[in-house]
Amino acid sequence: MPSTPSTRRPDDDREISRVRILKAAAEIAAECGYEGTTISRVTKRSGLPASSVYWFFRDKDHLLAEVVRHSFEQWISAEPRWQRDPRDERSLAEGLRAILSRSVRTLPAAPDFLRIGHMLLLESREVEAEGRQYFLATRDSVTNSIAAWFTSYFSTELQARHPELAMDLARIVVASTDGLFLAHQVGDTWDPDDFITIIVTIVEQAVAAA
Repeated sequence: MPSTPSTRRPDDDREISRVRILKAAAEIAAECGYEGTTISRVTKRSGLPASSVYWFFRDKDHLLAEVVRHSFEQWISAEPRWQRDPRDERSLAEGLRAILSRSVRTLPAAPDFLRIGHMLLLESREVEAEGRQYFLATRDSVTNSIAAWFTSYFSTELQARHPELAMDLARIVVASTDGLFLAHQVGDTWDPDDFITIIVTIVEQAVAAA
């Protein structure tokens, strides 16, 4: 029986190799931290030569930045968007509960971008790591999206009276989910429904007080 020609393209092989390197780097960073993540360890874990690593990434800093970016893009693609459909008639509390009910349940899986991003935030170095810059920019982008979502529920009068309220609430959501993620890492498991109820209650009370 004649063999079937392979349909896999060279670009497919390159992407497979690239993802293997990213996966290996993420595992090592989780085990050894930033300083302990070396190209040597990545090549050993991935089974690919150093030349392959340097084909895709300039250096370790660039590699870990790409780990953060790759992980974030994978995570965010599966998450509900902070975009309100004009036809959505749910209250702010109902809408917030619906989004959080999906997003907070992915946190115990410890997405690499959160684990490595927080690790880089806590490290002080003379030259800021590229991954840290990307993580901060990502947090700003997400925070702005959440603030815009909150604003879509506010009347013109409320926005004029408290222009900072939407951003304050967005920061509370981001900081709270950071805390939930870190709590899971130390074994302090929270019931997601309890967590969501607390956040929704805080938001409702803040809006009512405004």
